[in-house]
Amino acid sequence: MKRVLVTAGANGIGLVMARAFAAAGCRVHVTDVDAEAVAAVPDGITATLCDAGDEGAMAALFAGFAADWGGLDVLCANAGIKGPTAAIEDMGLDDWHQCLGVNLDGAMLAAKYGARLMKPARSGVMIFTSSTSGLYGTPFRAPYVAAKWGVIGLMKTVAMELGPHGIRANAICPGSVNGPRIDRVIAAEAEAKGMTEGAVRQGYASGTAMKRLTDPEDVADMALFLASDAARMVTGQAIAVDGMTYNVDP
Repeated sequence: MKRVLVTAGANGIGLVMARAFAAAGCRVHVTDVDAEAVAAVPDGITATLCDAGDEGAMAALFAGFAADWGGLDVLCANAGIKGPTAAIEDMGLDDWHQCLGVNLDGAMLAAKYGARLMKPARSGVMIFTSSTSGLYGTPFRAPYVAAKWGVIGLMKTVAMELGPHGIRANAICPGSVNGPRIDRVIAAEAEAKGMTEGAVRQGYASGTAMKRLTDPEDVADMALFLASDAARMVTGQAIAVDGMTYNVDP
């Protein structure tokens, strides 16, 4: 039975990934900063209230895995926030730091402590949640874009460092994923651009080859594949799950 940790796994994409791994017969634990969501995780999944950007909390979390589970097979470094939506000339430094702190520092800490568990076993899979915003620029989203590019660079370096120890690392780059987060992003972007939310949403969908937004289950299916033996030679890759986005400015 594979042992799986999903950070920010009590909500949104993370919860859908956690459910998919549990349905596949894995032992799944999630972390989140949302106490209400942590208390409401489905049966068969355990949960801890934990800030992925807090090194002390993350160190304690992974120490618990070492003691209780004896190791970790799959790490989904999924924690992230949308960050501010603003023109670069209006961007606040505190907002910038907060966005990078959650999205990039959280990924680094997960990789740091995950490696300490996986290296002795000479096996393991790390799956980082980046974004198609990590593959190109997105207007009015500078901190988020910078963080998600950083996640891909982190992933590629981790893949190089840990490959000789039998550990693979990849990043999933979702496009616009249906759910509460994209609803908030669209609302903020509509306000920043003076557009209606419906027009912004349609712009996101029409800018893809598939002409629709991604579902969280699409992302979960890719995570299951990357964690499987079928992907045993897939490492260091940033894989878009987005219906092929080609217009990034709706």
